[in-house]
Amino acid sequence: MTKRFTVVGQPLPKIDAWGKVTGDTRYADDLVLPRLAFGKLLRSPHAHARITRIDTTRARALPGVYAVITGADLPRVKFGILPVSQDEEALCTEKVRMVGDAVAAVAAVNEETADRACRLIEVDYAPLPALMSIQESLAHPEVRIHEYGDGPNVHKNVALQFGDVEAAFAAADLVREDVFFYEGNTHLPMEQHAAVAHATPDGKLTLWSSTQTPHYVHRLLAKILEMPAAHIRVIAAAVGGGFGGKLDPFSHEIAACRLSQLIGRPVKIACTREEVFYIHRGRHPVLMWIKTGFTKAGDITGCHLKTWLDGGAYGSYGVASTFYTGVINPVTYKMPVYKFEGARVFTNKPPCGPKRGHGTPQPRFALEVQLDKAAEQLGLDPADMRRRILVEPFTKTANHLTVTTIGLGECIDRVVEASRWRDKAPRYAAAQAEPSKPLWQPRRRRGVGIACSSYMTGAGTAIYWNNMPHSGVVLRADRSGGVTVLCGATDIGQGSDSILAYLVAEVLGLDPKDVHVHPADTSLTPVDLGSYSSRVTLMCGHAAIQAAERLRAVVFKAVAAKLEVDAATLEARERKVGVAHDWDKAVDFARAVELGEAMHGVLAFAGSYAPPKRAGKYKGGGVGPSPCYSYSACVVELSVDEDTGEVELHDVWIAHDIGRALNPLLVEGQVEGSVYMGIGEALMEAQVFRKNVHKAPSMLEYKTPTTLETPEIHTILVETDDPEGPFGAKEAGQGPLLPVMPAIANAIYQAVGVRVDEIPITPEKVLKGLELKRQGKPARVGPDRVPLFTFKEPIVVESAFGAPAEAIAVRPFADSQT
Repeated sequence: MTKRFTVVGQPLPKIDAWGKVTGDTRYADDLVLPRLAFGKLLRSPHAHARITRIDTTRARALPGVYAVITGADLPRVKFGILPVSQDEEALCTEKVRMVGDAVAAVAAVNEETADRACRLIEVDYAPLPALMSIQESLAHPEVRIHEYGDGPNVHKNVALQFGDVEAAFAAADLVREDVFFYEGNTHLPMEQHAAVAHATPDGKLTLWSSTQTPHYVHRLLAKILEMPAAHIRVIAAAVGGGFGGKLDPFSHEIAACRLSQLIGRPVKIACTREEVFYIHRGRHPVLMWIKTGFTKAGDITGCHLKTWLDGGAYGSYGVASTFYTGVINPVTYKMPVYKFEGARVFTNKPPCGPKRGHGTPQPRFALEVQLDKAAEQLGLDPADMRRRILVEPFTKTANHLTVTTIGLGECIDRVVEASRWRDKAPRYAAAQAEPSKPLWQPRRRRGVGIACSSYMTGAGTAIYWNNMPHSGVVLRADRSGGVTVLCGATDIGQGSDSILAYLVAEVLGLDPKDVHVHPADTSLTPVDLGSYSSRVTLMCGHAAIQAAERLRAVVFKAVAAKLEVDAATLEARERKVGVAHDWDKAVDFARAVELGEAMHGVLAFAGSYAPPKRAGKYKGGGVGPSPCYSYSACVVELSVDEDTGEVELHDVWIAHDIGRALNPLLVEGQVEGSVYMGIGEALMEAQVFRKNVHKAPSMLEYKTPTTLETPEIHTILVETDDPEGPFGAKEAGQGPLLPVMPAIANAIYQAVGVRVDEIPITPEKVLKGLELKRQGKPARVGPDRVPLFTFKEPIVVESAFGAPAEAIAVRPFADSQT
């Protein structure tokens, strides 16, 4: 029997909506404490240089300056978010590796004084050659950015093979080799990074920060400052947008803490917009080579993917990013044989890390565009071809990932029908032959394109290996009838606080307004590993449901005794607990809590969640497994001006396999936000450099879409009720981004016959392709070569393609498992 929901599935407002729309929400930069000092960081103007001298004498003498610190005033401890990449210093001591590296910090009476003091610090640099691209770093091994890694300037070199790829290509009717490039871009959150630190006389330290990972910041502060972790408290303030850019620990957080310890005052450091561009940790530029074999019917016989990542100056999440550029591809289409080789290369640019979709939009772009090329050669409809080769539910991929439910077939069907794909695709292809319009009229050609994607719902492995839960919740019922949720997760705008309130309210029969969510405080809340990899709804959601069910069981037992009925006959709804057929005798929830507390004591219950252990039994198998995967299909309709190369989007149809929409209003918002971000990445956003300096470090110059460039977005939610998700839910925050860029590229090709095999697709590139077409040359714009680079010998593993998935566990875990 289908479960009846009262809260789940309703288009409810977020629980923090009023605070945000009225301006009442307090972000890190809004915090003001008594005797607050203001901090600034002095940053390097050089992309690569040795530090030969730092003199802070003049800065210290400036009236209003409380303290000036350099790297010498901190323990000589290097740090990094991943245990395998401990390569950063809060303040550089011997060498800077990018423009923007912090070398000193100042605390002063106000920001203006702190800024003047920074300008008075004298730093002598001995410049070193700056390596600003993958090719430059590989071509100059004598210039070492770091002394560690898998080779000169190579951070990580991975190679995995599942099955015999050469045999797979030999069995194919068509084998394609293509090269693609995806330029890096940045997160551009509305709120810049900010932190407030307060060291107290008892040796304790509190940090409020705009961070997505308070637990990891807490761990690293203990290491960097050489303090007992129990004496440190990290509170994630309300986050005004993250998208992955606030997952790392940052120099301004560490410097604020150290300055506060020295001067005995709270210290605030808020980064400027320009600083955020320099420290961004954004999308990796990735060069890709992909070779795929196809049968005449469109089936894939095998795939070989190579990726080269421009990692920037530091490790960040780069090891994981390298794996992510390869390991997720087989989750969408049947790939019986798969080989992946990847290399992350250090350069003297801002370090790249996780941005929405973390490592997967780049190879998704390559695969989806190549599929369109293959469909054209094989004479197949691109939508039908994709529909034919979808992975089967509850099976294994070649690289040992477990697929549970997959609603991608329905997603494709829904966007094809809604967009009238069958009518438009042939008509627009034929329209290319229409006679040219008069010169005074824009010559616009319309086209439609399709692409699909998949994404994980929570990473199956923690950043540091352990056997503890990945998420925890403590639930406390109050005699007033309210319920308090303590959870370590950070709401970064995706609505995770609201989801926790909805789930608890559903289990306990309450209104979400009765549930008070207190998130992300390392002294009050259980550990949660952070807001990344679309993990919060699934993992914290399961923990919240488990805690609520434990509370409900105790309350039901007490009410059953009061009403002299069997507890199994009770239900909770409408803020009451009672027997359905005798609801007049139902007990108000507040009274039910009193009965429960009289019988049990304080009603506080914990819930926790750890994902199933499904990592492949090979080195690197821990990156990619997820409890379940979401799926999206996207059709884009656009027009291209042949005179200017300008692309105008008209409509986007996107269908997303959400598992179950816990709140369809929030899901649609997440999907539409992904589409918006995808449009920016596809057509205009690029983190590029000139003379070693960021070319556009401001919102005046860094181009992103406005409402004028945003088309009609038609969102379709497909529900598959996944057994791994809380009440069947899967992720919605990142997966819908992935198909947007290739769908736009495929639509541009259908409109004007130009293939732009790199992102972003700018008017200049479209015009270049049109000029090549007029000259009778292949109308393709993009990279045509890859670096001379030797990947390591691949780890060869037997393909698990098509094997049935192991038994799917129903979560949350039983008590004995937590």
